[in-house]
Amino acid sequence: MKKLLEGKTIVVTGCASGIGLETARVCKQWGATVLGVDRTMTQEHVDALYKVDLTDPAQIRELLRVLPAGIHGLANIAGVPPTAPAEVVLKVNLVGLKALTLGLIPKLADGASIVNLASLAGFDWANHVSSIHAAEQLDFDDVADFVATHDAGDANGRSYFFSKEALVAWTLQNRWTWRERGIRMNAVSPGPVDTPILGDFVQTLGARAEEDMRVMDRPGTPADIAPVVAFLLSDASGWIRGTNLAVDGGMSSHLLSNLHGL
Repeated sequence: MKKLLEGKTIVVTGCASGIGLETARVCKQWGATVLGVDRTMTQEHVDALYKVDLTDPAQIRELLRVLPAGIHGLANIAGVPPTAPAEVVLKVNLVGLKALTLGLIPKLADGASIVNLASLAGFDWANHVSSIHAAEQLDFDDVADFVATHDAGDANGRSYFFSKEALVAWTLQNRWTWRERGIRMNAVSPGPVDTPILGDFVQTLGARAEEDMRVMDRPGTPADIAPVVAFLLSDASGWIRGTNLAVDGGMSSHLLSNLHGL
């Protein structure tokens, strides 16, 4: 029986830990050749590893130069938590992610799949559309000014929330951008996940995070998230386009039910 990703070459960013590490493992298990991208040199479950800091546009350009053509999937997993400075959060979680993705389009095979790791933190994106529009052409050199003039600073983890809101919106916007080549884009939005940075979220969000954890039966694990990412990278998800898929133990349904009086 053919494995779901057999014959596919998949790029996984943030492959050295957490959800990225587990996504690389699952993709390998499902038959893919995995090209890992991370700022550390931990090489596990990957066929090749590229050391890249996504805050550095020169490193992203070099990565785009050396990656092979004919890539079948890109899993944008790399990210930094809300305890990082706002400029770093936006550069890694949004600006660097977009630069890598758009730069990689010419090297993607027809029918390729792009999966962005968003977050339950992006749930409220529709109430921040004006700032999202303002960030559409955001470049590395503009991030400091953007943080100073928009609701995307350090307070209460707002930079992280905004980065995920903008990423969800960007995914929706690109539902058909490369349709003539069969290239699709989707997002996965986890709820709280037990990774090395879960403590950063609790530290930043305080009572808000504690309330979320009280409502849920348990935090997620990377093993809850990675198979969903891998499925979206596979041909089995070929007619799923521009979707933000909640993988959060029902938390977003809980929020929607409360919001609409259900």
